[in-house]
Amino acid sequence: MIDAVRAQTEGRVDWVVSGNADHAAGYAGRYGIANWTTALEDALADDAVTSVYISSTNEKHFGQAMAAIAAGKHVLCEKPLAMTAEEASAMVVAARDRGVILAVNHHLRSAGSHRAIRALIASGRLGRILSLRVFHAVHLPEHLRGWRLDDASAGGGVIADLTVHNADTVRYLVGEDPVSVVAETASTGMGKGVEDSAMSVWTMPSGIMVFSHESFTHPHSASGIEVHGTEGSVIARGVMAQDPVGEIELVTSAGRETVPFDKSGLYEAVVRDFELAAATGAEPAASGADGLKSLQVAIAVREAARTDRRLAVTYGEVQ
Repeated sequence: MIDAVRAQTEGRVDWVVSGNADHAAGYAGRYGIANWTTALEDALADDAVTSVYISSTNEKHFGQAMAAIAAGKHVLCEKPLAMTAEEASAMVVAARDRGVILAVNHHLRSAGSHRAIRALIASGRLGRILSLRVFHAVHLPEHLRGWRLDDASAGGGVIADLTVHNADTVRYLVGEDPVSVVAETASTGMGKGVEDSAMSVWTMPSGIMVFSHESFTHPHSASGIEVHGTEGSVIARGVMAQDPVGEIELVTSAGRETVPFDKSGLYEAVVRDFELAAATGAEPAASGADGLKSLQVAIAVREAARTDRRLAVTYGEVQ
């Protein structure tokens, strides 16, 4: 993300904030950041700071974002937006009332691969969409382990980490919000007190069926998306990634064809759209409202698995 910020015309990283002074100082030194602190208010008091990127553990998102919004700073927050829908909704309202941008780093919708799939769906080449399969069962990289695997109070677990991504991806691709979900979760070797694998089936308003599979424990799997319609199918492999990689194949009665897509950096695109939104008031790639809805889907998946029943996904109105 530092490289993505610095890739922008006016992108600068002026401060790093951490709860650990040694970590903050070392991080600032490694990445050439002029200022570091353990007190968020120090960075927020700097008039040269116009925006804040929040990448702390999930339980800190709400307090840090609300402080930044109150200080009149634009906010790009990691997913999930918050721990609860109530917190996320309050963040959306606060940003709107303060007149600042609240964006969420749902980077997958900024991938050229996902934009290409969305364009195919919108073009009608697949006909009426019948179903989607999102397979995001991977092996959690070593550098991302820790609280994601053993700390529910910090927002650990595969649902908070990957189901929210899948929810945003599906919403982005078909332009609909799931209305109900059924789900199962498990701890299959890595999760300690949190789920490390989940499967769920979602129903969309149009009748589209969605199967979502996410896991931290699959070292030999490949991620991807399948979209199946009455006139064709899209098979996309390796596209649920942080890098612009993977391949897309369109299958119709005419045969199979490879679909080209833009392979620019995902995070550069996220920050570019965020910077444009901050400058013009336009919508970022994924807004706070998008982050709220993906969180609400993830919460419904967790509750459906906990209660062994189909759950309606409740969104409500942001007041």
